[in-house]
Order: sequence, then structure tokens, then C-alpha cells
Amino acid sequence: MTFLYRVSVIIIVYYDDIVIIITIVNYLTMIGKENGGIISMSEINNTAALEARKQMALAFRKKGIFIALLSGFLYGGYTAFLTQGMASGVWAGWYGAKSGLTAFAVVYILSAVGAAVNDICSAIWSLFYAGLIGRLGDFARALKTKPGRILVVAAIIGGPLASTCYVIGLQMAGSIIVPIAALNAAIGAIIGRFLYKQKLTGGMIGGILICFAAAVIIGLFGYGIPEDGIAGIVGNLSGEAALGMAAAFLAALGWGIEGAVGGYACCMVDTEVAICIRQVTSGIVNAVVLCSLLSIIGGESIGAGITLVGQALTDAPSVWMFFVAGIFASWSFKFWYKGASMCGAALGMGCNGTYAFWGPAYCLVICGLIFKGDGFMLAWPAWVGALIMVGGILLLAISQDRANKAQ
Repeated sequence: MTFLYRVSVIIIVYYDDIVIIITIVNYLTMIGKENGGIISMSEINNTAALEARKQMALAFRKKGIFIALLSGFLYGGYTAFLTQGMASGVWAGWYGAKSGLTAFAVVYILSAVGAAVNDICSAIWSLFYAGLIGRLGDFARALKTKPGRILVVAAIIGGPLASTCYVIGLQMAGSIIVPIAALNAAIGAIIGRFLYKQKLTGGMIGGILICFAAAVIIGLFGYGIPEDGIAGIVGNLSGEAALGMAAAFLAALGWGIEGAVGGYACCMVDTEVAICIRQVTSGIVNAVVLCSLLSIIGGESIGAGITLVGQALTDAPSVWMFFVAGIFASWSFKFWYKGASMCGAALGMGCNGTYAFWGPAYCLVICGLIFKGDGFMLAWPAWVGALIMVGGILLLAISQDRANKAQ
């Protein structure tokens, strides 16, 4: 009978995980011999199948965590190449003293243009890749569904609004704002408490408090510990730096809302299709709507922002960097969506939040060391704050994930 059990299980396992199930069957057979009992064929097969499914689910979850962590790593690349692209080619002239642009245009319109160009490049790549794998037709069909429309709304919040605030922060304060923007995980948990009545456990509250404490550390001491005490801290927070950090917080708020709203839809739309919806929506709305609106507010002609988008897309010295940034962004969001669908929205968002560290690290290497840019060597409190932020995000994500399992 023992031989029969093994042969039958090997035939079943041939299509799944042969090593795990053979080990289980041998273990069960030995128990039957030691206890002098007889284990039926159905008991062995049922127990082996349940254990195999459990192991497969665990492996699936671990793969999802790895993919979500990879999304945070890739987001750092998007941040660095976007920052460098907006310092090269025609952009150097726009940010120069003789550009002829108003202060409002330099700070806000150019930031919207940069976000629009990046998202357009990312959308082109996403559509191209979807076409290569035969998913382009699904993109048009998904737009007609409720989950697809929810993704459009989430993309508008997280794309034109949050991404533009992120770029404003980068241009005004530098890569120091990246960990502050990573507060989206904590904000998403708070939003989920009100939207979906999700209970906040002690671990989740602790993670949220750690995240905000890290943001305070970065805000107060990110440029170094001043020798003149409070006066020096106030000096660090004055002017453009403070506005840049405020913009980063608004970006975190937008991405937190996107994660809370779009997380529902991502579970029902293929990842490749979801990223196409996200980037196409963001690129079009950013370039056509937001850039035009900011142009009007800034006293420019309605088409001024769109004209700048066209010039940036045809500027050879910088546009290739935007395409690289767009590819990084596409894969980062794709892995965020995919990882979250495999390991859970809470854990997926938490793993993605590791870009709090990878963003400044990428900027230091690419913008600072390779392209010899200034201002990317952050003070040690900023790095400590970034690591504390990552720890808080992961504590929040793990606690929220456990709370979801317990329900």
C-alpha cells in the first residue's frame, strides 16, 4: 500500500510541486506505521493537497512581497532620471535667469510640464508593451467597466495632482522630500479607516506615528543639525525648502487616496491593463487640463503649458531621460499593482514605500556622482529619517496585513 500511495501522489504532483508533496506523503506513511494504524488513500491525498496548497500560497505571497519591494527600488530610478531630465537640455534654459518665464511659471507650470512629459513617455512605453503581449484590446474594453472608471479617477488624483506636487517638491527642496512623499502609506491607512471602516490596531497606530516622526526629523534636521539651535532650524524651514516639503506632503496625500481608492479596482483589472489606464489618463489630463489651467492662473495664454510640453518632447538632450524615467515609473507602478494583488494592498503599499530610501540613494548616484549635480549629498539626519520612515511603513503594513487576516 505504501508503494501505491507514493505512485499515486507522484502522478498528481507532476503538475505542481513534486518535492513538497513527496515529503509530506513519506511523513504521513511513517506516522501510520509508528501508530500501527492505517491511513486511507483519501486522507493522504486530502492532507497532501491541503498542505501543498498552503505551501503554494506562501510561495505566491513571498513572490508578491519581492515584487512590491522591487517597485520601491524602481521608483527611485524614476525619481532620479526625472530630476536629471529637468536639469538638462531646454530645461536648463527654462530654469535659467534669462528664461523670460515668470516665477509662477518656473515653479508650477514647469513642474506640471515635467510630470506630463514623464507620464506621456511612460504611457507610450506601457501601450507599446501591452501591444507586444497582446493586451492592447483589453485596455479599451476595461475603460468601459466600473473598475476601469475607478482606476481613471484614482489616476487623476495620483497622477496630475500628486505627481505634479512631487515634482514641485523635488525642484524646490531636492531629494530630501522623497521620504516625506512616502507618507502615502500612513495616509492611506488613515483614509481606509474612514472610507472602509478599517480598524487601526496598536501596531498600525505605532507605524503611523513613526512615519510622521521620521517626517519631522527630516523636516527639522534634513539639512544638518544647525549650530545656532532653533534659529537655524527655522532658517532651514524657510522659503523654498518649506514649500517643497509641503508639496511633498500633498503628493503623499494624493497617492494615499489613489492607493485607497484604486486598490479595490486593481484586484479586478489585469496589471498590464491597469498601468496603461493609469499612465494614459495621467499623461493626457496633466498635459491638456492641468498645464492649461495653471497657464491661465499664471496669466499666460491657455496654450502656453501645452506648447512647453511639445518643446520638451522634441528636446533630444533631455527627452531620453524622461523616457528612461517613464519606463522606471511604468514598471514601478506595475509591480506595485501586481505585488499588492499577490501579498495584499497593505503589505504591497508598505513594500513600495521603501522608495523613501531608494529615491535619495538613486539621486545621489545618478544626479550627484554620474552627472556631477550639486545638492544631492544629504546630511546624515536625512538618511536616518529615511530609514526610520521605511521601518515605520513596514510596521504599519505588517500590522495592517495581520489585522486583515484576523477579520
